[in-house]
This record gives sequence, C-alpha cells and structure tokens, in this order.
Amino acid sequence: MDEAGRGVSGMAVQQTEPEADRDQQIRRGRKFDQVLAGARDVFLRDGFEGASVDDIAREAGVSKATLYSYFPDKRLLFLEVACAECRRAADEAEALIDDQAPVADVLRLAGERIVGFAQSDFGQRMFRMCVAESDRFPALGQAFYESGPLLIRERLAVYLSKAVARGEVQIDDLNLAADQFAQLCKADLHDRAVFGIDAARQPREVARVVEGAVAMFMARYGV
Repeated sequence: MDEAGRGVSGMAVQQTEPEADRDQQIRRGRKFDQVLAGARDVFLRDGFEGASVDDIAREAGVSKATLYSYFPDKRLLFLEVACAECRRAADEAEALIDDQAPVADVLRLAGERIVGFAQSDFGQRMFRMCVAESDRFPALGQAFYESGPLLIRERLAVYLSKAVARGEVQIDDLNLAADQFAQLCKADLHDRAVFGIDAARQPREVARVVEGAVAMFMARYGV
C-alpha cells in the first residue's frame, strides 16, 4: 500500500470511469465495512498523510495483510471512505423524500440534509482534506465531487422532473436548477464553516438560509 448507485425513485446512476477503475482495484470481503469504519476514524483524526497503515489496521481490528488484500493503495481506501460517507448521506436524505409532496416541502428537507452533511465534522474535515490534497491527489477531488455535488444534482433533478410533469414548477434546465438550489443552501454558511465561525452551525442560522433558498427557488421556478 502506497503511503504517499442509485438515483431518486430507482433511477440508475451510471459509474464514471474513475469510479469503475477504483472498483476494479478494490476487493470486497467479510471485513470490508469493518476496515472502512476503522479507516474513517483514523483519517478524520490524523488526516491523509498522518494516517499510517498500522494505525488503520489496529483501529479496524484486522491484520495488515487483510487491509492490503482489500485496498492495495492507501489513496484508494481514503477515496472509498469519502465516497461511502457521501453516498450514505444522500441515501438517508432520499429515503425521507416523498415524491408526491409539495416542492417547497421536499426542497426544505433536501436543504436541511445538504447543510447538515456539509456542516458536520466529517463533511468539513473531508472538504479540507480534499482541498489540501488536490494538487498531489487530483482523483480525490473528482471522486468527492462525483459522490457529493454531482450526486445531489442527479437526485434533485429527478425529483424536479416529476414536479415539472405535475405542473408545480416550470424548469427548462433541471441540472442547472438543482445546482442553483444546492448553492443557495451554502449562502453564508459555507464560508463561515470553512473559517471556523461556530455561529454557522446554529439551527436558527441554518433555518434562515434554507428557508431563503426555498423561497428564492420557488420565486424563480414556481408556477
């Protein structure tokens, strides 16, 4: 080891080439999830460079041989941890969405989940690590984008297409509209979180931004 899905309502999301290549190099087995859980804790605690194979194996309760057999490269393990967490957050949000619910209600729920993940300790630490490692590890940024912002866009776009069909909103470019909503949910909160301003995590601040995002989105696209 080098020290250096599925969319809303069953829509299949095709793998990109980086995802397919990564899957070909990773072997899944009985202790796969155990390895991921241990690696997640170590990466968050020590960062990518500071995380050693010995520490990850110890935290996961597996041998180094088992770790190597699943992940031949530490970077692959880091990528899998980041992407798995993004997919988990997206799946949990999707499970709460009622396709027939009013658009504003669905957007409010989606906005709360988007902000919740981005503001979480994991979301912030992973974002910082992706930025810090982007020059030496460009595949990390691409994988994080595909499992994060791109996944959010795809799932929101599928829901919005149904709302368009019901006549609740009028949208010509579904992908752009989905991206716009996700960005509206970051207003003020993202910068404050990146710079460590705790007020960004206060529920009233999150509610203020999400409600504003929903109101602006509906003012632009609502029928």
